Amino acid sequence: SESPEAITNGLLDSFIGQSVVIAAPIAREKKGEFEKEILDLFSKGYYRFVIDGVKQKFSFINDIKNLKLKKTYKHNIDLLIDSIEVDSHEKSRLQEAVEKAFTITGGSCKVIVESKPDCVSDISDDKNISGEIINKEYIYSSARMCVKCMKSIPELEPRCFSFNSPVGACDGCSGLGFVHEWPWQKGDEEFWKTKYPDFFGPKYAQEKTCVKCFGKRLNKNVLAVTISDDGGEKNIYDVCDLSIRDMVIFFENLQLDNSSKAVASSLIKEISNRLNFLNEVGLSYLTLNRPAGTLSGGEGQRIRLATQIGSALSGVLYILDEPSIGLHQRDNDRLIKTLKYLRDQGNTVVVVEHDIDTMHQADYIIDMGPQAGVLGGQVTAVGNPVQVAANINSMTGAYLSGEKNIIRKHEIRKPMGFLELENLSKNNLQDVSVKFPLGVFCGVSGVSGSGKSTLVMQELVPAVSMELSGKSFKGKKYLSNYNLNDQGLTGAEYIENMVVIDQSPIGRTPRSNPATYLGIFDDMRKLFASLPESNARGYKVGRFSFNVKEGRCFECEGDGVIKVAMHFLPEVTMECKSCFGKRYNSQTLEIKYKNKNIAEILDMTAYEAREFFAAHASIVKRLDLLCDVGLDYLKLGQASTTLSGGEAQRIKLVDELAKRGRNTLYVLDEPTTGLHNSDIDRLLDVLNKLVDKGNSMIVIEHNLDVLKTVDYLIDLGPDGGDKGGVIVACGTPEYIATCKNSYTGQYLNKVMSK
Repeated sequence: SESPEAITNGLLDSFIGQSVVIAAPIAREKKGEFEKEILDLFSKGYYRFVIDGVKQKFSFINDIKNLKLKKTYKHNIDLLIDSIEVDSHEKSRLQEAVEKAFTITGGSCKVIVESKPDCVSDISDDKNISGEIINKEYIYSSARMCVKCMKSIPELEPRCFSFNSPVGACDGCSGLGFVHEWPWQKGDEEFWKTKYPDFFGPKYAQEKTCVKCFGKRLNKNVLAVTISDDGGEKNIYDVCDLSIRDMVIFFENLQLDNSSKAVASSLIKEISNRLNFLNEVGLSYLTLNRPAGTLSGGEGQRIRLATQIGSALSGVLYILDEPSIGLHQRDNDRLIKTLKYLRDQGNTVVVVEHDIDTMHQADYIIDMGPQAGVLGGQVTAVGNPVQVAANINSMTGAYLSGEKNIIRKHEIRKPMGFLELENLSKNNLQDVSVKFPLGVFCGVSGVSGSGKSTLVMQELVPAVSMELSGKSFKGKKYLSNYNLNDQGLTGAEYIENMVVIDQSPIGRTPRSNPATYLGIFDDMRKLFASLPESNARGYKVGRFSFNVKEGRCFECEGDGVIKVAMHFLPEVTMECKSCFGKRYNSQTLEIKYKNKNIAEILDMTAYEAREFFAAHASIVKRLDLLCDVGLDYLKLGQASTTLSGGEAQRIKLVDELAKRGRNTLYVLDEPTTGLHNSDIDRLLDVLNKLVDKGNSMIVIEHNLDVLKTVDYLIDLGPDGGDKGGVIVACGTPEYIATCKNSYTGQYLNKVMSK
């Protein structure tokens, strides 16, 4: 919006010495005859018009009546108020003409600038070597108005551009970008809603893209506000839909006139700084439109880190838990640089980390150990990296010094066949064709956002699911990702089953735990039910279950905790005051084996339980496997809802290891998450045992110690986002290490040459 005075000052600044015509836009691309409007203006003394590009000067009323504009055509009509040469002496005349235009139109004014090639204003891009007069039109408004459709919009403020605000949100979807539809909406909907209201909850709904905003979440007034650049006009959704890498370039190349620069320069500087921080922590492939729920834990943590860097605080204690999770080594180097920047700003940075490179760059290390669980809990070494590396009591020090190292313990295996997919283009994949070797340990690598998860979890896994859907297969949930337009899969005849071991929870309630998931709990309950005291009391196996009323605590129903609902606040969880978290009633807890009741056994770690159940081979077998994958510290009864993604993944792996099978394809997504190098070494032994049994292993991984030991490596890149999605190299780790166009190869070369 502009005031007449501001418009006048702008004309004096930009068009001094040039002729301008002040006009009042009466109609712009509007249908009608407009005889009444023109007659009304004529009666007030206005007689010069431009109608559909033709200048008209009316002397009599009949001239207007004879005009006869076709009412079915769209017309452009301007009333010419005054023609003035822009000069400081004519300021009052200019302002008066603008005020008249505002009065006539209700707040609109058109300025037509006439200029010759030798005096074209800096604002004009028009060029004409013939010496013709060039007209340039500018439309101003006292209200917010779209100059294309002449529609006014409410005054803009920051909250207008937020889909969380009623002012900016699309009224069709309330800012969600989608609406819920139910399959039983037809018919007597009100009857069904009254009789069965639960059927109209989110559980039974389908999400459909909002037809008003087409998923953009903002209303049309907000989306009409655009910024022009070399690629055309972009609204706030278009800008936020750029990758962070491209957005940095967008704001660097943004061209603004002087008045816009005065307003926006400080804002653009702040935006660019924050985008650069996100870039530096390895998130260049993300878009700002990305829903927070789709971010990994590592991505969310790095976004919060970038926020803190942008705040430029000092004297702050920052505590980060494994920030390197999910990062390629190239991006990890950037992260370390960022952490050092925080330190150099006068802050203290404490990082819980297993990454060797991060530890090498630390100023001070506190090493805990010597092992996990009850065998840990001690400070084994402190000091700078050199001092910790020299400490013989520190297992971490042994890896820091190079005394211990993860190596390949087998000869490179030869593939027994290939799973082949062609012309893959989902997300950022760029017409990729790929062969996954079978019967070997295959790694999939690449920088963050290069398309690894898309290739494996959204292309390979659904395609294999479709091929195996007629067989005994537990992965049918992945069929929802299958695209019927995708090219077919070849080579599936070599496998009989597929197991996807991801980081999703092993259970959704506190009653689910490692013991129940692995079947250990069944054997424990049978053991307790067979005891003489149980037989005397008539206790059966079900008595020792959380799900049976007779044996569990009456108050918490076997959860061990009580949930208290808080209005308008998250619910509060408290330990049950009746059983004190033991889950069972007092009668059940009176039954003991080796002086331990079932609650006390569930409170044991896998390491402790292995010794306790030494005489029970079926239980010890699974406990041994838990220890083999580095989970010896885990309590048997720990609620599944409290397990990390990495712990849940390894528990699933133990469940598979306990089975006997061949020709199974195992797919794992970053199984080394949260593991110390010594645990990674043990995990690799376990994975290789599965391959040696005649199975196939495909692992998405960043850890170089894992990648250097695989039989075959598929590396994606070369970068993240739209700069990725291409297979850079395939082959043995030794071959990948020679590929100079592969970031993975460059870092593998350094590791393998040590």
